[in-house]
Order: sequence, then C-alpha cells, then structure tokens
Amino acid sequence: MTKVGSVKFIFLFLFVSVSVFGQKVKYKDIFALLNAKQYEQAEPFLKRYLKENDDNPNAFLFMGIIYQDKSGKMDVLKQTKGAIANMDSAILFYDRALKALTEKEVKKNDEYYQAYNRRDLRTGEFGVKLSDIQFDLQKRNEGLRERIDRVKMVKYYFALSDSLYKKSTKLFTYFQQTYPGENEMYLRADEETVKGLSALAIRFDSCTKAFEHYKASLSNLGKTGYNQSISLTEIKDYKGDGVSGSDFYLEEVSLWDYKKFAEKSKLVIEKEIFPMRDNLVNYDIEINKLRERLTRDSVSVKSDLTRLINKLLYDQLKKFDADPLPMEVFTLKTTDLEYRSTLLENKPYRDSANVHLRLKLVKAEMKVLDKLDSIAGKLTNANLEEEVLNYNHFISNTYSNSIVLKSYIKALKEYAEREKRKKTEELELHLGAINWIIDKQDSISVVLTKSSKNFKPLIAVEEKYTAGLTYKDSLSADGYFYTITASRKPETKVIFPIDKPSFKLARLPVSKSISYTDAGGQLYFILIFSERVADGKYPATLAKIYRSDGLAWSVNYKMSFVPVELTFKQDIGELTIKGESQVMVIDKNGKLLK
Repeated sequence: MTKVGSVKFIFLFLFVSVSVFGQKVKYKDIFALLNAKQYEQAEPFLKRYLKENDDNPNAFLFMGIIYQDKSGKMDVLKQTKGAIANMDSAILFYDRALKALTEKEVKKNDEYYQAYNRRDLRTGEFGVKLSDIQFDLQKRNEGLRERIDRVKMVKYYFALSDSLYKKSTKLFTYFQQTYPGENEMYLRADEETVKGLSALAIRFDSCTKAFEHYKASLSNLGKTGYNQSISLTEIKDYKGDGVSGSDFYLEEVSLWDYKKFAEKSKLVIEKEIFPMRDNLVNYDIEINKLRERLTRDSVSVKSDLTRLINKLLYDQLKKFDADPLPMEVFTLKTTDLEYRSTLLENKPYRDSANVHLRLKLVKAEMKVLDKLDSIAGKLTNANLEEEVLNYNHFISNTYSNSIVLKSYIKALKEYAEREKRKKTEELELHLGAINWIIDKQDSISVVLTKSSKNFKPLIAVEEKYTAGLTYKDSLSADGYFYTITASRKPETKVIFPIDKPSFKLARLPVSKSISYTDAGGQLYFILIFSERVADGKYPATLAKIYRSDGLAWSVNYKMSFVPVELTFKQDIGELTIKGESQVMVIDKNGKLLK
C-alpha cells in the first residue's frame, strides 16, 4: 500500500471509529495525517482530540502549524480578518506547545518530532533537541507577529487608498451637482470653490500616496496574488467623466485624475476668473465716468467710447461664455451713451435748411437707437436668473443686486421705445420733405412717382431740376420748371405757356417731356410733347430757360415724329430735336430752321 493510500485508510478508519463507534481518537493515528501534511483532513480530528487532551505539546504544535498553513492560503485583502485570526490562533498554540515541551516529552515521543532531527556538530550524531524545537517555535511566533503587522499595514493602506478615492469621487460629484457645467463652475466660483478644489487635489494625492505605501507594504509579504498598478485617466468631459468608480482588486486600477482636474481648475479660477471679475467692475466704473461727463458737460463722449473698448476683456469672457451678460450690459450702456452723444453732436445742425443733412442726422440717430432698442429687448427677454448666478460678483459690485439691474434694463428699454416713436415721426417728416419743393402754398414733387393737385411732374433729374404741367383747372395748363435745392425752397422757377388744348388734364397720360442742360447747369431746354396725334402731328412746346434770368422763350410746334433726344450746339446756339429717323433744328430764338 502506498503512503497516500495508507493515509486515506487511516483517515477512513478514524472517521468510522469516531462517528460510528464513538471511540476516542488516538493521537498516533491523527499524526499519520499530520505527518503527511494532510492538514485539512486532520484538523477536525485534532480539534476533537485537543478537547479531551490538553497535555500533548506535539498536538499543540501541529494545531499551530494547521492555523499557520490556513492563514497562508487566505486572501490577505479579502480575507484579512480570517488570516489574522488564524495567525493569532497559530501563535496561541505555539505558545502552549512551548510551555508544555520538556526534555522528557521529546525523548518519550521523539517519533513525533522527527522534523527536527539534526546532526549534532559536536558529536556527529543525529537526534532531536528540545532547544531546536523551542527555537523554531519562537521564530515561528516572531514571524507570525511580524506578518500580522505587515498584513494589517497592507490592508490599512489598501483600504485607505480605496476610501480616499471614493471620497474624491464623491467630492467631484458634488461639483457636478452644484455646477451644471465646467464653465459655470469657473464663472460662479468663490473662495469655497477654491477650497473644495484644493481639498479634492489633496485627497486624491493622498489616495495615490496611500496606494504607493500599499504596494511597498505588499512587497514585504512575498507571494500574495496581487500586483496592481494605477492608470490615470484625464477628465475631459465635465458632465460625463469622473463618476464611475474603480476596482482596486484589479491588476490595472483605472483612476480618474482628480488632482489634475482640481489643480487646472483652481489655476483658471485664481489666475483668470478672479482678476477678470475685478476688470469687469473697473470697466463699468469707466463707463459710468463717461456718463457723468456727458451729463455734466453736455459733450459727446464718442471718441472716449472708442478708446474704452476692451477687446481683450471680451476675448477672456468668451472663453467661458459665448454670450456673456456683462458684455451685453456694457454694450447697452455704451450704446446709450453713443445715442446721447449723437444727439449732442447733431444739435447744431438740427435746424439746417438742408433736408438731406437733416434726414442724414435722423437716420444716424435711428441707427444707434435701433441698436439700443435691440440690446435692451434682448436683455429684457433673456433668462437672467441663470446669468445672475454666473456673474453674481459683477452684479453685486455694480448694481447691488439683480433687481436693480433688471430695473435699469427696463428703464432703457422704455426710453429707447419712446425715442424711436419720436424719431420715426421725424424720419417720416424728413422723408416726405425731401420729395417736395415748397413754394408758398404749392408743393412740387421732385420725383416722378408723386404729384400734387396742381403740379404733375413729367421729368425729374435727381437733385438738379424737375419740370411738368401745372393746372388751374382741368382745361387750363401751363408748363413749369424748378431747380432742386438742398433746402427744397425755390431758387429758379419758371411757369411758361404751352399749347393748352393739347395738354388738358385728360391728356396727361400721353404727355411726356425730355430735356437738355449744359455742363454748368446754367441753360435748360424743356420739351413737353404729346404722344397723341392731332391733325397728323404731335403737339409740343419747347421752353428755353436760364438759371439766372429765367424764361427766355417758349414756342409751340407741330411735330411729325415723337422726339427722343435733344442736342445743343453751344457755338451757334442751335438745338436739335431728334426722333427715331427725323430731326428738327431750332435756332437760338426758337425759330424752326428745318
């Protein structure tokens, strides 16, 4: 029978003898299992034996070995308490063995101590010495006590690193729950935020240091089945990253790099956000100074506004907010100043006779006013509650609170609306005035698309002159000519006779006109003709007019063609009326030459 078969037989024998017959277990039978290192099979029998026998040092020794063996097989991280308990039990039984061991015991039961059989260097003989057994047990106890301390240290640093990481995750989660986004965290940050970020960096740093201590302590335990390493992952997505936990039992422990996030965020807040907040307040103060100067001295501050523009400050804010409230408020305030400055600049020219200048001034004012109204409207309709949270420092240091800011925006919105109504009326007035020459009670249109009751334009050369037919009644018509001035007041005006029957009011739709003027604008020819044939001819009236002297003459003609162009020979004073294929030549006195 083999040794293994013998052990199995002894185990079976012991089991049957104890369970069936209830007889006492003999130690020498248990020793067969112990000597074969079948500790798991031997343990229940040995424990039963020791309940009935408390004077066997060898049984105590092997009970210690069994507990030590069990502790060595246990997971130092997941079964720490059990491993330490087994080592404590081993120490206890080793101590009991030490106390019970004597020379007599060793000599009497030397077969139980053959593991300590050594050659005596002095005599050269083999044997078992009590001192060797005692020394071994003492060393075992020392080793176990030291291992207990090391296991405790390993477990402590392992648990500490895991705990600190969980606390780091919890603190980061607090930031996520407190601030809807990373930019909001920056913009709403205060000293407590900085403290929280510092705490996060320190906590995570302590976590990694604890893990380093764990690794160093673990190396002192020999083979444990653990050889973890840390892999750091940068937090790039504030809302999505940083919340998943980590398994410290894995070979590669993946951790979110909270320290890097915290230090970067803290640096941004301290080096960019806090100084930027002070700059915003100072910028607002500078705008207020310009407002005071404008009000006190009644002078335009447009040039100062241009110098005041701080693109750097705007670019800094844009890093954290695509549409920052302070810049909108600044734009509102500076646009208000721009409008008021424009009014001051335009004041000396408001009563100018030049309708174009007056129209230009009103348009310039309306342009700035539209901008003011647009910005005020945008701020009025904006969800300022969220913006107020982002810019609490700015608002509290410039407007005391959000209520005052909202009131300021509302006041400027109402002001812009009042001014727009007033300027719209002015604009309409000037737009109307620019189309008419006012001659006492008469209004003469300077554009072909408009006409008054008595004056019907047939020709209008922009900003130079206009001509047409004027009616006292539907049957009585005259020709008219007015030069167009910037003031829309008459400068050169001529009323000249025409062929009245041919140009009565009913025939106005077929009445046309062409003209000629010299380069200096001193001489004018106005030809009024009808496209309706009368007695086979086209009736027409030609007027010669000088800017300085007025009407030279007007002559009626019966033309065989519809005129399309007038040309003038300055040297001989002849005017040529051209049709599609025919011409008429008129001398300087209005006489038809051919």
